Amino acid sequence: MAPTEHSQLIESLHPLEIKFLASFAERESRTTPEIMAASGLDESRLDMAAGWLQSKGLLTITGERVTSLVSLTETGTVYREQGVPELRIITALREGKQITVKDILQSWGLDPSEVSSAVGALKEAAVVRIVSGGVLALNESPDVAPYQFLADLISAVAAKDQADLADFPSDQQAAIQANYHKRGKSKGIFRITEKKERSYGLSKEGATVVRLLQQRGTTADEVSALTPEMLKTGSWKQKKFRAYNISLSPPRIGIGRKHPYREFLDFVKYKFIGMGFEEMRGPLVENEFWDMDALFMPQFHPARNIHDVYFVKDPTHCGKIEEPFGKQVAAAHKNGGKTGSTGWRYDFDIERAKRLILRSQGTAVSARTLGSGPKVPGKYFSIARCFRYDAVDATHAPDFYQVEGIVLGENINFRALLGLLQLFGKEIAGAGEFQFRPAYFPFTEPSVELHVRHPELGWMELGGAGIFRPEVTAPLGVTVPVIAWGLGLDRMAMVALGIQDIRDLFSTDLDFIRTKKIRLG
Repeated sequence: MAPTEHSQLIESLHPLEIKFLASFAERESRTTPEIMAASGLDESRLDMAAGWLQSKGLLTITGERVTSLVSLTETGTVYREQGVPELRIITALREGKQITVKDILQSWGLDPSEVSSAVGALKEAAVVRIVSGGVLALNESPDVAPYQFLADLISAVAAKDQADLADFPSDQQAAIQANYHKRGKSKGIFRITEKKERSYGLSKEGATVVRLLQQRGTTADEVSALTPEMLKTGSWKQKKFRAYNISLSPPRIGIGRKHPYREFLDFVKYKFIGMGFEEMRGPLVENEFWDMDALFMPQFHPARNIHDVYFVKDPTHCGKIEEPFGKQVAAAHKNGGKTGSTGWRYDFDIERAKRLILRSQGTAVSARTLGSGPKVPGKYFSIARCFRYDAVDATHAPDFYQVEGIVLGENINFRALLGLLQLFGKEIAGAGEFQFRPAYFPFTEPSVELHVRHPELGWMELGGAGIFRPEVTAPLGVTVPVIAWGLGLDRMAMVALGIQDIRDLFSTDLDFIRTKKIRLG
């Protein structure tokens, strides 16, 4: 490290770091107690300064010794003052007193669990027995040594408060371990706390900095802030001010903010509005008519199984289907209606069309919009929550957001659709690579899928698109071409937010919420 770098480093040192380093003097290694005694730092400030110095490469940990310190709990303190319950019972019986468990509970101030444990231990050791009336009686030649041993140990621990467990004989160590307070237990006689004593050593750079601090006469008395009092009295003239370290990052403030995924959804919405689109809205609980039938998905065909839907238990059906759409869609399914096609050639079941489900695709919102007399030319979008049964993994979820859109116009065509999809992949998902792949959907022809490359997961399908078939548009009163798309916003968000698991989109981890940012381009 060059001299100028040493100077900059010294000027950036915190007073706690200077005190810590000053405690080394000519020595290159010290223990925690030695540093505390020489610097006057308490344990928490010492640990703080040590962490900073380690991060700067000036200090290393050369050793660590863990000491188990023994002290009495509140229960142990009561036993020291009043006696161990077992010994108290034995003493009372030796004095000829007639006592029952009920007497002990009422007058000795012990917890029922302590009384039960003490009496049970004495009975098991054949020290006492219970005679008629529940009275405790002392057996002949009782062995009271274990209880006296425990009482003596309690006194010894009290006399050596915060003593090292290793300083006790092995039999006393075993007794302490058997009676210490454990997490989750309400009682315990002894408390064992672990204390770490570390040894620190200066690195080569650390030794150089200590030497330079001594040569400069630098102490921790530098002032970090100019106060009004100093200006008033003029005492600032005699003060030495600590240099500002402008290279340090400011502390991160834990302010409130939107969830990253909520921010992404808002970002998508504003992008579409900025491109001149109008927002569409539709219900989460939808009937099969708008979710499937109006989209020319036959009621008998396997294409219906593309969506494994959630059916509503109560009520199961809606009241009625809007007319004339119900009849016109039924005709399109039966014989093509006025579209020129032959349709699906089956009798349409209007009762099935009334069945209620959780919306399985955002295209249902587009169908409702087409039936509401949209503008021509017109551009519409919707951020739609959809529900489909699916096995949950890193890229699949049973509920998800789709960005659904339609564009109506006399001259709209498939080339315009591909251009829009390319724009969405770049501007919204932030994808650098994308592919168009041929696809099939019952309600569009031609159809296409948009795939983008995720940096970790590889190629992912974002969704499908195409030109609505006449069997979709004509029954809803639309006579111009309509291009449509439904793209998975969750997967777009995975690319934009740089995450590898779709479940993280709904993370409640505060660090994720505070730090994750949308990355585009």
